[in-house]
Amino acid sequence: MKPYQQIAIAECGESMVQIPLEIFAVESPHLYQLLGATYAELSPYYLRKSVLDSLIKAQEYLQSKNPGWRIQIFDAYRPVSVQQFMVDYTFAQVVEAQKLNIANLSAVKREDIWQQVYQIWALPSLDPLTPPPHSTGAAIDITLVDGTGKVVNMGSPIDEMSARSHPDYFANSSLPEQQQYHNDRQLLREVMTYAGFARHPGEWWHFCQGDQMWAWLSLNPVVARYGRVEETDYPS
Repeated sequence: MKPYQQIAIAECGESMVQIPLEIFAVESPHLYQLLGATYAELSPYYLRKSVLDSLIKAQEYLQSKNPGWRIQIFDAYRPVSVQQFMVDYTFAQVVEAQKLNIANLSAVKREDIWQQVYQIWALPSLDPLTPPPHSTGAAIDITLVDGTGKVVNMGSPIDEMSARSHPDYFANSSLPEQQQYHNDRQLLREVMTYAGFARHPGEWWHFCQGDQMWAWLSLNPVVARYGRVEETDYPS
């Protein structure tokens, strides 16, 4: 169990709504679908209504600071089944990268790899007390697109399993290019914080509002207002 999963949830019952993709930039086609994840009749481009309202507020603030810039949506709602797919996919990728045979892994080595995977990925839990953040409709993975339509280089790709994913990895670099990575990560954080989001402490791209992680990161202890969205209640 991760620390934020100890936060209590008082589900508010707020509806899920479709993200108006025309006002944002979008990662398309969706990477997880390209890898083989099955959303069935569901879509990754949904959020809780208040979370979407805040995301639009962040977009407006970004454009007031940098006209023409947009938030690019990489991922939003994620069914637990997709979370499971990506966890398994990442485990297999680590095994392949280390040139190991998955059938011959020792228990110790297997556990070591799982620990690496869960540094980035939340456990695909079906327990209502410990939902994966993206399965609540209150978490989103994003980056920035500049006024020319080019994706801003943040110094590492989303979902990278390395120290570069840490938001402040480039903070003390003396290299101008790397300092720019840090400045752009800080810009992303500024616009999202302005709109009431909290940033994942280990991932520059992950922001949340109203879920357990957001409550855990709050200066004043609060309960989470969003739990896992039941797929049967999801508006397809």
